[in-house]
Amino acid sequence: MVVDEPIDLPDDSEVDLLVVDAGDDLDDVERERLHAALAEAREEVERGEGIPAEQVIERLRRRR
Repeated sequence: MVVDEPIDLPDDSEVDLLVVDAGDDLDDVERERLHAALAEAREEVERGEGIPAEQVIERLRRRR
């Protein structure tokens, strides 16, 4: 944990942590290409051209 400001908490203090996600660093062109690739992948799956997740996982395990 990184604290940007000095903090004085007693021992055994409980704090709530939040994930701060600034998003991604894609520019507009990269984001459009990503969306196009995802749309193409969805269409391939709808046409029955996808690979079941179990097969992908098994292939990845064999590569180790």
